[in-house]
Amino acid sequence: MPLTISEVAHEAGVNPQTLRYYERRGILAEPARTPAGYRQYDPEAVTRIVFIKRAQDLGFTLEEVHELLELRVEHGAACGAVEATAGENLRRVDEKIRQLTRLQEVLTELVESCQLRQGTEDCPILEALER
Repeated sequence: MPLTISEVAHEAGVNPQTLRYYERRGILAEPARTPAGYRQYDPEAVTRIVFIKRAQDLGFTLEEVHELLELRVEHGAACGAVEATAGENLRRVDEKIRQLTRLQEVLTELVESCQLRQGTEDCPILEALER
């Protein structure tokens, strides 16, 4: 039984605008429509949207998600393509972790240097931000 845009959005945990956006991007097939123009989604659309959101949560871009979905339907597609995309995402995550760790170290040093509670004219945080 076909689902409305509101039903699919609710079941997938997104808003209807997200579905329209995915349709425009070609990640979600445009559904059949009633004579009045209302969208009628196949129940599989919910599964696809949940897949898209989970992949995004793991750091995949919408372009990469689209590629993964295409591999899913391509018979005989090699798992290596999925592994390569996941590996690139892992490298990006590792780099973000390195950057955040460095930021944490700098902020920790700045906060510790503020323990002296000097006037703001000598505030190390404000000075660091000015540099």
